Amino acid sequence: MTDGGYGDFEFERRFVVRDLPAELRDAPALIVQSYFLADEGYALRLRAQASSVDAPLDGTSDPVAVLDLYAAAVDFCALTAKGPMNGGTRYEAEREIDVAVGVQMIRRGGARIVKTRYSAWLGADGWVVDVFGGANHPLVVAECERSGPVVDLEIPAFCLTEVTDDARFANDALARAPYSRWAADFAAELEATGPRFLQGFGRNRSLPGE
Repeated sequence: MTDGGYGDFEFERRFVVRDLPAELRDAPALIVQSYFLADEGYALRLRAQASSVDAPLDGTSDPVAVLDLYAAAVDFCALTAKGPMNGGTRYEAEREIDVAVGVQMIRRGGARIVKTRYSAWLGADGWVVDVFGGANHPLVVAECERSGPVVDLEIPAFCLTEVTDDARFANDALARAPYSRWAADFAAELEATGPRFLQGFGRNRSLPGE
């Protein structure tokens, strides 16, 4: 996380993605996360990341089995304390830890998720797109994070609807209540209400050429 003068706070907006363009599936990283606490937006997360690993994930992908398969490629682990999201802002304090210790801790406990993360520079912003496996398959979430409030955002056409303020889509919530359990309900909600994009972050714009 980049410090833009706001200390241990992150600023982000999140969107559900449908039909992610193939050309954006580059700069991959395999991520397995374990939540030793996840309650009402407060979370204690351990992350193991393997850069340049584009692992094939589906609904049968077990996070620990995937971690075991790619353990030798893990090149980053961190322990992070998080507070609840409030208007696109969330407290986050992170400390990098030894990779071997982090991998062993994830193997031993917590509520886990697995995903492949793709990174892309779109318009004026860097974006990450998380393609989830296991019980959260086939969820895909795009996120724009800045060092300050994410206002006047150019939103890519592949963003179906905004979920910045929907606590169900936080990773710590997905670890406890996976997307597969309520995907049909969400699809029905979207069908009934249509896509929505929050209006309290300045002017939403479409990316040029989209």
